[in-house]
Amino acid sequence: MTVTRFVRKPIVAAALGAMLAAPMTLVLAEHPQSAAVTGSPSEPPVAAATMALPDFAALVRQYGPAVVNITVKENVKTSARGNAMPPGFRGFPPGYGGGDADPFAPFFRGMPPGGGSPGPTRGQGSGFIVKSDGLILTNAHVVADASEVTVKLTDRREFTAKVVGVDPTSDVAVLRIEAKGLPTVRIGDPSRVAVGEWVVAIGAPFGFENSVTQGIVSAKGRTLPDGSYVPFLQTDVAINPGNSGGPLFNLAGEVVGINSQIYSRSGGYQGVSFAIPIDVAMNVGDQLQATGHVARGRLGVTVQPVDAALAKSFGLKSPQGALVSDIDDDGPADKAGLESGDVILGLDGQPVDESSQLPARVASLKPGQKSTLSVWRDGKTRELSVQVGEMRADEVADAGDAKAAPQGRLGLAVRPLSRDEQRQIDAEGLLVEDVAGNAADAGIQPGDIVISANGHAVNDIEQLRKAIDKASGSVALLIQREGHRLFVPVNVG
Repeated sequence: MTVTRFVRKPIVAAALGAMLAAPMTLVLAEHPQSAAVTGSPSEPPVAAATMALPDFAALVRQYGPAVVNITVKENVKTSARGNAMPPGFRGFPPGYGGGDADPFAPFFRGMPPGGGSPGPTRGQGSGFIVKSDGLILTNAHVVADASEVTVKLTDRREFTAKVVGVDPTSDVAVLRIEAKGLPTVRIGDPSRVAVGEWVVAIGAPFGFENSVTQGIVSAKGRTLPDGSYVPFLQTDVAINPGNSGGPLFNLAGEVVGINSQIYSRSGGYQGVSFAIPIDVAMNVGDQLQATGHVARGRLGVTVQPVDAALAKSFGLKSPQGALVSDIDDDGPADKAGLESGDVILGLDGQPVDESSQLPARVASLKPGQKSTLSVWRDGKTRELSVQVGEMRADEVADAGDAKAAPQGRLGLAVRPLSRDEQRQIDAEGLLVEDVAGNAADAGIQPGDIVISANGHAVNDIEQLRKAIDKASGSVALLIQREGHRLFVPVNVG
């Protein structure tokens, strides 16, 4: 069985500089049939436009020396790493080729020899110098749990590096080596990066130091399912094991990201790579140097996407925003008056088009600051002022007795919760005992608890019936399952 996996990977970083040379040219036909023989021989040939392709050599010469190769050593029980692998395959994680490995396992690590006794394992990654006195940025997963970190420059000098700080949430780490007058990169502005523009990476794939690859920006603001709160830049730059932590350059020779992960079915490069925006990384790096930890903003809400059915249920003209499905008691959003069923359409004047945009943007806010939420409620927009809280390490949102016959338009058999059940889950609502028809098609399951319908609480069967009768086309049910809350649109047509 083929396993689709996200894998942390090093990427090659390089810059293009401002020069565009034309050792090669791309001929663009001005007519879709210009390459074919058409019409009579007397007809004039179709003209062709010539566009120069970029020459990355100048960029690599100028900024390549600021890219470093990182080697880590860690003492581990080698039996936990598995058997030895051929040198050409070093850098692949345990379980590679099977379905049991962590899909976000670091891809920079080398594989130790087999056996059960403690022994050193080595791995390689990349990084880049941001200050001439030896400050280096890389990925957190490159140096995680390392007992020794060695940094090699392009001039072959080697230094033992100190790990200044590591932030696994963003996958950013800061290193320092004792040196002066080192070459450095220039920092760019990821917000000005355009989808489709050229980018370059320099790194050490498979240990091949200072390798250069190029591609284009495929998308911006990608949110990956690893809880990193990072709006990744997606590129098609070739990234492989050993490139993790290397810089991603724009054509002006500025670093716009840190190459961090790839999406792969095979474990190798398949055209989808992800980089941490450099502004996010620099902010994390500054906080690690100043305080040793990273503070992130928090609203205390659980949100979900708004699809066409939910948009219709809530009276929105189109699917947009982030639908609030749960709110932490006494959290910042709760204190600001946000309610379950609200749709967040904007944050501090900037639109929230998709729910995936909100976590990263809230995390980037400074705890304690005042922010403004634009919220859709009861068919109109309102503004709410919220004082941003600070994200905690691991937050868990929590989510008598006649039995009802299945509700025909929904296909649900429900009953009110007993008092003991209400105390146990700290909620009121209707327990789903049987499901069929439209509700089953929508994904409702026995054991789910229906909290509200179209924003109105349903604590008894009659309230649910009334909500269904008023619904047109679909009804948005807020359900609680295993402590988590989620809106589910159910067709009632």
